[in-house]
Amino acid sequence: MKTVYGEMCISDCAVRKWVRIFKGKVPRETILRDRKRSGRPLSASVTAHREKVDCMIRANRRVKQKEIANAVGISKEPLHHIVKTELGYRKVSVEMKAQRKDMCTQLLELSTIFILA
Repeated sequence: MKTVYGEMCISDCAVRKWVRIFKGKVPRETILRDRKRSGRPLSASVTAHREKVDCMIRANRRVKQKEIANAVGISKEPLHHIVKTELGYRKVSVEMKAQRKDMCTQLLELSTIFILA
């Protein structure tokens, strides 16, 4: 099979494993999907986490995600999802953009004054 399909071909070991799993069972009764398992929830973005993260960011805009993750008690990946997707924060705030625009406008006005003088 590897000569025909190349390296993307399924291994003999995997085929043998599947044969052991499905041997003796009626194909219609065989479940191919993962069953639900107990354990950690897939998402840590509950309302309490969102509120804590939002309060920390509003209190200190320069706080690092690692510090927030340690304080809230979740990993960085769910925290990143909360910050970016659910809260809509970005790296550069709107206030910073407005300040930059004002500074550039002032510099442009100053440069035209010096050129005209």
